[in-house]
Amino acid sequence: MKMEAIKFFFERFGFNERYLDRLLAAALGRGGDFADLYFEYRLSNVVSLEEGIVKSASKSISQGVGVRVVVGEKTGYAYTDEIEFNSILHAARTASHIARSIGSAQVVGVNATPRTSNLYAVDVPLSDIEVARKIELIRQGDHAARIYDARIREVQSSIADEIKYVMIVSSEGRLVGDVQPLARFSINCIADDDGNLQAGRSGGGGRVGLDFFEKDITPDEFAREASRQAIIQLDAVDAPAGAMEVVLGPGWPGILLHEAVGHGLEADFNRKKTSAFSGLIGQMVASELCTVVDDGTIANRRGSLNVDDEGEITGRTVLIENGILRGYLNDHLNSGLMKTPRTGNGRRQSYKHMPLPRMTNTFMLAGNESREDIIRSVRRGLYAVQFGGGQVDITSGEFAFSASEAYLIEDGKITAPVKGATLRGSGPESLKQVAAVGNDLELDLGVGICSKAGQNIPVGVGLPTIRIKEITVGGTRH
Repeated sequence: MKMEAIKFFFERFGFNERYLDRLLAAALGRGGDFADLYFEYRLSNVVSLEEGIVKSASKSISQGVGVRVVVGEKTGYAYTDEIEFNSILHAARTASHIARSIGSAQVVGVNATPRTSNLYAVDVPLSDIEVARKIELIRQGDHAARIYDARIREVQSSIADEIKYVMIVSSEGRLVGDVQPLARFSINCIADDDGNLQAGRSGGGGRVGLDFFEKDITPDEFAREASRQAIIQLDAVDAPAGAMEVVLGPGWPGILLHEAVGHGLEADFNRKKTSAFSGLIGQMVASELCTVVDDGTIANRRGSLNVDDEGEITGRTVLIENGILRGYLNDHLNSGLMKTPRTGNGRRQSYKHMPLPRMTNTFMLAGNESREDIIRSVRRGLYAVQFGGGQVDITSGEFAFSASEAYLIEDGKITAPVKGATLRGSGPESLKQVAAVGNDLELDLGVGICSKAGQNIPVGVGLPTIRIKEITVGGTRH
């Protein structure tokens, strides 16, 4: 994948190592500690179906190069939509002027940097599949949803895919390439029971090809899950309100961990001391039952990468170990300023954006208890299985998340489904309240999108079943 991407840019756009050296030299022409070039060519496709009719089928191509010059804490950044020497040269000089430094770092001649493994060896990327086959897949999901229950009245489904070629070149001599496939199937259903309208949604994918949707998780399975959620909500009662025990189910509820804890462990927030976790390395920040990791090396996962968007090989970073804060997620800039190792977490939305320390696949490791035993240990509480939207304050760690699927727990048993439940609390404090961790770790099905500083990137989340001793539930029933 590495050499294929480098060959793609060299042959398609006429580049070579000598040109790259000249561009880096121009970027550092007014001085600087470091410079890099990020080349990107992206082919994207989306096909959507609504009420049994193909509503849209689009194909787009985006390409360009971003040039970064780093001087201490300052960064000069410029980009061009044209992958052409003179256009990139102009962007390099612009970034150099923005950085405005004196003295010049030495440009090391670039050489291809080896990568020993490929995390997404896809035989048939969806970008190579005819539109007719994609329409078959979304029709398959549409049909499965409609026959699930007569009360399913509206169905929307889509399949989106992209293939992205990237090449990263740096003044440290790094020359890295990657070819990154990405695919996602999505389906939304609305159930109608005499005017009682309820919604359900499902989907998934990853850095996968056609085989995933034919053999691993088919559109039928996603459709049945979305339909199930919608039908269950028809009988939901109003959620209780107040402080209570909450059990989070495995998989997608890891989004709460991602938002309420993961962002606070990104290095830029901690370097600036704006995170609730700032200055707490080596201290207890969670229950001793909690070990949280970020791992960008899991094959075919949505958040995985062979190399990050700075050309660093991704890795597995232990953030919290048995409740003790061990480290932060780093990119090139923040690792240099904080004098800590790079973790392969420099990520960006596109060539138009500067890289930032970002998560890949973030999850809590499994414990020893069974889900059944955890549920039995709760006299009165809430079991939250799926989450919708939420918001987090990085500085305080305060969060609020709406549970799109949740149930009452009464005398150790799961009973009625509830609607309108919102979980509120502090990420660090909630981790300290974790009293049980299940043995059933699951990662999400491949739908995560993370937003930070206006940049959206694909990520993964995960969680085993966990019991939180007390958390505030916002509902409509007291």
